[in-house]
Amino acid sequence: MKKDFAILGIESTCDETSAALLVDGKKLVSNVIYSQIEEHKKYHGVVPELASRAHAAKIAAVIDEALNGRDIDCVAFARGPGLPGGLMVGRVAAQTLANFKKVPILGINHLEGHLFACEFEDGEVKNPLSFPLVALVVSGGHTELWYVKNYGQYKVLGRTRDDAAGEAFDKVAKLLGLAYPGGPQVSAQALKGRRDAVDFPRPLLPGTWDFSFSGIKTAVSYYLRDHKDVSVPDVCASFEQAVCETLVKKTLLAAQKYKVKHVAVGGGVAANSLLREMMSAEGQKLGIEVRFVPRKMSSDNAAMIALAAYKLLQHAGEGALQKKWNININPNLKVKNWGK
Repeated sequence: MKKDFAILGIESTCDETSAALLVDGKKLVSNVIYSQIEEHKKYHGVVPELASRAHAAKIAAVIDEALNGRDIDCVAFARGPGLPGGLMVGRVAAQTLANFKKVPILGINHLEGHLFACEFEDGEVKNPLSFPLVALVVSGGHTELWYVKNYGQYKVLGRTRDDAAGEAFDKVAKLLGLAYPGGPQVSAQALKGRRDAVDFPRPLLPGTWDFSFSGIKTAVSYYLRDHKDVSVPDVCASFEQAVCETLVKKTLLAAQKYKVKHVAVGGGVAANSLLREMMSAEGQKLGIEVRFVPRKMSSDNAAMIALAAYKLLQHAGEGALQKKWNININPNLKVKNWGK
């Protein structure tokens, strides 16, 4: 790739409309994000139809602000997984821009973006990931555990069988009457509570690397039903402790099983302070280096899509820019090895 190679990334998988400009795979020139929290707050969750309309209304202005009149060499967009309407808006915008600018277009897996976002620091890509590693991608819609041999070389170890960790946080927040988005609200309340106040289950699912958080959410619901006079901070602290213990234990067990010394944690839930504290402390005991995505880059954003596109082009071999990459949207897109 030529010097000053510029990629415009587009992210529209859920409730953030974002565009970002990344130059030379290192310098983040812009990362514009329009959040739809206000549109969805009264529903205590994302309403797909409202999300699609908001993406359609905002994406042109977001792209224009991110570009700021600059030329680009490639357009990349998140083609999945995500909400179908939002994915379609992102693809149409990307195709239109690529045709207008006469540049290649790449469809990127949103989940890979969450992993590669761990390389950002202070608006630049500074610290390449160390391989092999075990990756935990944990967000509102996904909780996945991967063995990663190198860029684009994955073995999926486990996924959530029902609620993702972030989804469980939002649902528990709704049960407790807390505002949306629920994760930060639960964590704020947890700081004032006792983490051993309620013995909620730890769904470790022995014999598998899968996750399941619907049982913890149901346990909270039953506890609230059976205890009329509850301490909201105690419930939040005990719930958060159970979720984080589960994530930490399974991730580090996988790292030990696959004999790796590096763990990377990406996604919105990676911003959780207790998760960061517990994973780092337990990893240190085992001699495992744990890296987290910077908090500012943990939520959905287009910078991670642009970086994933750069890594793809960098490792895909000669003539990569001439290849016809798959740009069909896929709401249930799974991570897979590059070249397959």
